[in-house]
Amino acid sequence: MKVFHEKVAAITGAASGMGRALALALARERCHLALSDCNVLGLAQTVSAVTRIAPGLTVTSAAVDVSQRADVHAWAAQVAAEHGRVNLIFNNAGVALSSTVEGMSYDDLDWIVGINFWGVVHGTKAFLPHLKASGDGHVVNTSSVFGLFAQPGMGAYNASKYAVRGFTDALRQELDLMDCGVSATVVHPGGIRTNIARASRVSPSVNGLLVRDAEQGRAEFEKFFITSAGQAAQAILAGVRANRRRVLIGPDARVADVMARLLPAAYQALVVRDTRRKRKRLLAEAATVIHQENAS
Repeated sequence: MKVFHEKVAAITGAASGMGRALALALARERCHLALSDCNVLGLAQTVSAVTRIAPGLTVTSAAVDVSQRADVHAWAAQVAAEHGRVNLIFNNAGVALSSTVEGMSYDDLDWIVGINFWGVVHGTKAFLPHLKASGDGHVVNTSSVFGLFAQPGMGAYNASKYAVRGFTDALRQELDLMDCGVSATVVHPGGIRTNIARASRVSPSVNGLLVRDAEQGRAEFEKFFITSAGQAAQAILAGVRANRRRVLIGPDARVADVMARLLPAAYQALVVRDTRRKRKRLLAEAATVIHQENAS
């Protein structure tokens, strides 16, 4: 798929971040859009922004919880009926959870896997028949830099993103064998400036072990957000044009990829050493603050 003009793209998680950036980038190329998100207000803002920059496009929207299989399949059928065809599905919706494996609740695990992994599965299976019927389709599934290497306190997030990677790699191979006019790409973003940290869940189990507290943990996480959502969207669309099997977004993703390739086991010890060093610094800062407060 070299051009997006007059194509039809469905995007999950379109209320903000990379989802909104993808919608805007595709709209500029005159691609018709079907947008979904649980955030109804943010979704309406995306629709408004799209229609301002590209009047005349067919733009539809729906409140969809991607973890609910029936809702995603119903939305896919609705999109095909409203637009007449579907060429692209961007399974972009995602959430974050910071917790130790021991400390995570099963409810939190179900929540993150339901959105990050099952949301991708639901979107892929619901839209794939429509993409094949179009004769020119592409599945784009968002994994993460944490689908390339693991981090302490991110076990559930790692699991969901590694699963997306394996699922999409297998899908791409099957589509190549079918020679059906549909392809697939897995996306590994590094730190993208979105609101994922603000909306993340943080378990008390990481306090003192990895971070001082939940707010400080979110702030530390956001320090690594070095790539804009707009830059990420352009990289993803370039990957689709080139029919790449995977897209690495940001220098941090490329470094992580090299590290995981060259040091597939040894990198873990490096991560532990670096985490211990950061924890020591954070605890020292906290002790200084407490001492100053007591002195005053």
